[in-house]
Order: sequence, then C-alpha cells, then structure tokens
Amino acid sequence: MMELCDLKVQINGEHNFFLSQNVLCSFSGKLRKILKEENIIINTNRTVIRFMDFPGSIEGFELISRFCYNNGRIDINPSNICFLHCGAIFLEMEEEITPCNLLKQTENFLDGILYLTWHDLLISLKSCESFFAMADSSGLLQKLLSSLIYKISVNSDLSSPSSSSSPEVSLFRCSFSKRSIEAIKPCLSREWWFQDLFVFAPETIEKMVKALGAYGCNNKSLILTKFLLNYLKSADQSGHGSKWDHGGLADTAVYGVLMIGRNAFNYRGLFWVLRLVSRLGLSKECREKLERLIGSMLDKAELDDLLVSGHDEGVYDVKLVMRLVRFFVIEEEDGGSLMRMKKVGRLMDKYLREISPDQRLKASKFLGVAESLPDSARDCYDGVYRALEIFIQTHPNLSFEDRKRLCRCLNHEKLTLETCKDLAKNPRIPPDVAVQALASQQPKLQAKTNMVNDLNKGNSKTVLYITEANCEEFITRFL
Repeated sequence: MMELCDLKVQINGEHNFFLSQNVLCSFSGKLRKILKEENIIINTNRTVIRFMDFPGSIEGFELISRFCYNNGRIDINPSNICFLHCGAIFLEMEEEITPCNLLKQTENFLDGILYLTWHDLLISLKSCESFFAMADSSGLLQKLLSSLIYKISVNSDLSSPSSSSSPEVSLFRCSFSKRSIEAIKPCLSREWWFQDLFVFAPETIEKMVKALGAYGCNNKSLILTKFLLNYLKSADQSGHGSKWDHGGLADTAVYGVLMIGRNAFNYRGLFWVLRLVSRLGLSKECREKLERLIGSMLDKAELDDLLVSGHDEGVYDVKLVMRLVRFFVIEEEDGGSLMRMKKVGRLMDKYLREISPDQRLKASKFLGVAESLPDSARDCYDGVYRALEIFIQTHPNLSFEDRKRLCRCLNHEKLTLETCKDLAKNPRIPPDVAVQALASQQPKLQAKTNMVNDLNKGNSKTVLYITEANCEEFITRFL
C-alpha cells in the first residue's frame, strides 16, 4: 500500500508539510513537473521539495493544501483570496490540470471584487503585501487598487465609504454635532479615506498614487499631496518611517507642494513639510526646489520658523537658513522690493542673536549668516553688533584674527553712536576696529553737536593717520 504522506514540502525554510503526492499533483501542474524531474531531493522513502518564495508563506501553502485535500473546494473570502490566487498561479493550478481548478475559482471571485465593501477591500489589499512582487506581476494588485480607487471616487461627496465599514479597520473617526456637520462635511467628503490607508506599506501607497493619477484624480485640489503628507506624518510619528522606504513618496509629495505651494501653504506650513520630508529620504533635487520656494518667501517667516534643529552640527541648522537667505537674495535681485529685503534683514538680526550663544557655532557660520544679505537690507547694524558681542563673549577661545575677521560684518557708518561707544569699550574687540568705528562717527558728531570748534585742533584730520601706537589714546578721547 502506498504511503499516504510520501511528500515533504518545506516552505520558505520555516515549516515542513507532510502530504500525499497524489492528492497535490491532482491539482498542481508545477508539482507534477517537479516530481518528474531528476533534481528532486530523496530522503529515505519520502520526496522532499523546497519552495523558498511561496506567496503567503506557511499560511498560504496551508490554504492550498486544504483546497487539495477537500477535493477542490474551499471557502474563498476577502481575507484569503490573495493567498489562494497567487498560490494557484505559483503551483500552476490551472484548468488544463483539472476542471475544478483553483485559479479559475479565484478569478471568478475577483470578477466581483468591485462589489466588496471598503472594509473587505482593505483586508484583501493588506494581505498581499507579504508577497507584493507576485501580487503586482500577476495583476492582482492592480485589480484591488482599481476597486479601491473606484470607491474613493464614487464616495467623494459622502461622509463615509460604506455603511459596512468596520470600526476595527477604519482609523478615521470624527465626532460632530448637528450644528457643525456642514462645516465638517467638506473635510469628510474628500479625506474620509486618508487614515484607513495609513496601515499600508510605502510600496503599496506608491502604486496607489500612480493609479490615482492614471484614473484622473485632479491634484489641483492637492488631495493627493494632502494624503501623502498625512501618510508620511503618520509613518514618522509611529517610528516606521525610513528614508529607504519613504523617499519616493516624499519626492512625490514635494512635487505636489511645488505645484501650488504659494497658494495652498503658508510659510509655517511649508517649513513643516520640509522638516517632515527631510527625515524620510527626500532627494537632493526635490529638497533644493522646496528650499528655493521657501527661500523666496522668507520675508513671511517668523523667528520660530527658522529655529530648526541642527542635530550633530549644533543647536540650530544654520546651513539651512543660509541657503534660504541665498535663494531669497537671488529672487530679489531682479527688481525685488527693498521693503521685503529690510524685513528679512531684521529677521536675520534676531536669528543671529538667537544662535550666537551656541558653543558649537563656528565663526565662519556666524559670519556667513551676518554677511548673507546685501548692505541695503539694514538701515542700522546695531542688531548685528549685539549678536556679535554675544558670540565673542560666549566663545572666549576665539583668536585675535578670528575676532577681527568677525568684525568685518559690521558697517560702522550704520552703527549708532551709543553702540560705537559700547564697541570701543569692549575689550574683546580689536583696538583698530574700535578706532575705525569711532572714526566713522565723527561726521555724525559734528553735525549733531555743532561743536566742531571744541574739538582739539587737527583731530578731524588725523583720523586718517591713526596707527596702532596711538589708537588707544584716540579711543579714550572720544568716549
């Protein structure tokens, strides 16, 4: 008598199934071929077959085995349709093998997939992520996504996808009163499906976004971009976001933002987008385009917007701000507004003062920010000096050369007299810099006090001939 369990099937190196060759071969063309070939592994009296890429792994093969042992019958439902369909393709369970073949049965079920509830579609789509490549190549993924998109489109004016949507699966919930229903309805009618899709892997979402575009979803409303940003935010907050998995989606979201960025996002919103996608693998090209957009609107920024964490390089990301200023200046070079430029100048003075105490801030970066704007951006350089004063005080190890180099960011003629006096009294400021600053104030002093005759004779002429030897004397006389 033939042994009932004469076939050992090892699935993905995880589990062994002991089955009858006759039972499985009566439904699987692939197993018939394998058993006829000579490269099978013989282990005593039992044939061993190893499948390292079986769709659905152990669960998938167990369903296939049940189908075979139940004489070609199995209850097909949304939770197992993907396992059975891809398993049938993998094992070649086709009509040429037997009339009651599994592939035909799963195809019949999929013909009616459009009538599945939203809840059931989500279950089916989620189940095929473990064998995504096969689900995609077989066309199964496209069928599921087409049905999903259809339900999104036909329910675009409804507050929920279906009365049968499961509370366990649907993550999007919104409580409202009769008074607020009209105010909330636009949000529900267009975005009810967002959070239900947050559970899916990035590759599934990428396919869905491409399909939405193919089916004519109008991104002028930014619906795709809004969804992607919410999806990326969810992935980032859950700790599941990675630059390797989400980089493509981050790029797609940014392209959407760039389409209508100025009209749909305020400055703080754009900065939020930049912070989010930067953590999730945004490409260098897309980052530059987004930064260029943000930089062109720098006059709308507040100080808090610029205080982005610098991670390992310092308390704040100073390089980012320098890039934004550069983009703003480039934008304003072609007939820009002087008022906008001066507004950014005041903002940069506040920013300099904020970053000055950072012990990891290098002198070159401080100078880079201070000199990033043209001279016309500031009517007064007192703010720059106050920031410089803090920086020099909190960085006591700066060399004389560094301190002197830092002072070049000051326009002495645009310093007030009081600030010049403070500068001259500051022991950390090189004496020759103090002399130059005070010398620049002489015309103001003469015009303001109208006391030219009270000045020591020759002082106004000798200013141009101040040397290091007599600079201390000069400073003392004008304080």
